[in-house]
Amino acid sequence: MISTPETAPLTPGATKVLDAATRLFYARGIASVGVDTIAEASGVTKRTLYDRFGSKDALVVAYLQRRDTAWWERWEERIAVASALRTLTVFDAYAEDADPSGQGCAFLNAAAELPPGHPGWGVIRTHKARVADRLRELVAADLGRPAPDVAEHVFLLVEGAIAHQRLDGDSHRLGRAQELAGALMAAG
Repeated sequence: MISTPETAPLTPGATKVLDAATRLFYARGIASVGVDTIAEASGVTKRTLYDRFGSKDALVVAYLQRRDTAWWERWEERIAVASALRTLTVFDAYAEDADPSGQGCAFLNAAAELPPGHPGWGVIRTHKARVADRLRELVAADLGRPAPDVAEHVFLLVEGAIAHQRLDGDSHRLGRAQELAGALMAAG
């Protein structure tokens, strides 16, 4: 059984493993980090890692679920305090998630590494679908009417910009994409 924040409280050993995996997977990539490295970085044995998560694949799923939960909490906090155009907070949420590391979107990075059929794909697809859905809601609220094409443009702007975060090593494209999305919203 996979122990994740969504299904059960983590034991102290599992928390150490997931903390180390979260740091290592995001900084170095999923494929390049083995269970030996994670066990060593977390200060537990490989047996503890396998006892808590069952497999590296299950640990990857837990990592992605943790990133998803934290990302959504930060974005919803930004939405709650935004004074205008709450739609544009998505750019800040992704910038905050990626800065200062410059590694870009953890979900796009994982998608580039994981083979088809990996259980992590479910978390990635769900995350991105939820972002697109939430953007449709926010655009409709900000514009006072449904505007699915505008929401799709904003989604594509943020996805393209965050993909370039890792390529460029900074978030200047996120800022520019946010400006373009603001102009798109103003033209409404």
